[in-house]
Amino acid sequence: MSLAELIAPEHGERTHIAVFRALRLGNMLCATPALRALRTAFPHADIALVGLPSTRDLAWRLTSIDRFIEFPGYPGLGDAADLSALPDFLRSMQREQFDLLLQLHDSGRIGNPLVASFGARHVAGFVEPDGYCAEPALHAPWPASGHEIERLLGLMDHLGIARSGSTLEFPLQEDDRIELAALWPEAYSGRPYVVVHAGARLASRRWPVERFARVAERLAWQGCDLVLSGSAAEAGLVAQLQAAMRAPAVNLAGRTTLWTLGALIERAHLLLCNDDAGVSHIAAALGTRSIIVSCGAEVARWAPLDAQRHTVLWQPMPCRPCSFAQCPYDHGCATAISADRVFVMTQDLKLPVFTAELAS
Repeated sequence: MSLAELIAPEHGERTHIAVFRALRLGNMLCATPALRALRTAFPHADIALVGLPSTRDLAWRLTSIDRFIEFPGYPGLGDAADLSALPDFLRSMQREQFDLLLQLHDSGRIGNPLVASFGARHVAGFVEPDGYCAEPALHAPWPASGHEIERLLGLMDHLGIARSGSTLEFPLQEDDRIELAALWPEAYSGRPYVVVHAGARLASRRWPVERFARVAERLAWQGCDLVLSGSAAEAGLVAQLQAAMRAPAVNLAGRTTLWTLGALIERAHLLLCNDDAGVSHIAAALGTRSIIVSCGAEVARWAPLDAQRHTVLWQPMPCRPCSFAQCPYDHGCATAISADRVFVMTQDLKLPVFTAELAS
């Protein structure tokens, strides 16, 4: 019996599917190929994303998602949980009576017991060896290695859902570009610019600000404009970056929305960033070249698939992948990557320059 036949509701009603992935923006973007495959397989289904509030805006724009259900968190799933909201959330999920709950959050160690309480007719996802799952036939073994995009698409394969490509989706609209033009008109001047995003959610994942500054200023001396991006919470960090630079830069930290940030990256000739920032996945979705300094992440799992357009620089360390918010050692994964090494990689991309000296 096919998955479509298994989960088909009685009396020809619309199929209702929930996807559980309570992860941040970059991780959500890595799930968009699997979500697209799901939508293609169930074009008329009502598909709800159960996720973190920070991914609501993305969910609203994805054609693979019809609606968004905010997840209040749960012990052991990373972000701080609002346990007082959990009982109402569970009752609401149970009232939905989903035909299928697709658990795309984790290996199943924590996620599977949790989603079993959502009250769906059928549950699919991953399962660890000797781990718990409600329906073994609908659960694929959790891969010990491999890229996140391929891991999720592998689950689609297991469920008999055909793939619809592996490209990420970040659906910009023309209004986003108009808003960017109002915020920073020079984005559409035709001059090349580089977006420098020195922030990352965890301090352990940040390359030193001074090294970002050294690379950025050398690109400026070659004729590229510099734009510094970051959230409002990262404004202080970005101010440190700007103060450390010996070249002018436009500071847009805290001034962009998710979508104007995307429009900014779309027009950029290069994005220079850390690996723990969702912007690296935005660049991958939009096809903007990027150089990513990876401090602590699991590179084989999270690096952009297109190695021609996206370069990841990293240093093997026995403590990778890192689970610390602050490095308890000497932060060798970051300090081993020199500014010179990163700058050399920018030259391999042959960025256009507009200085008279280099044009002559």
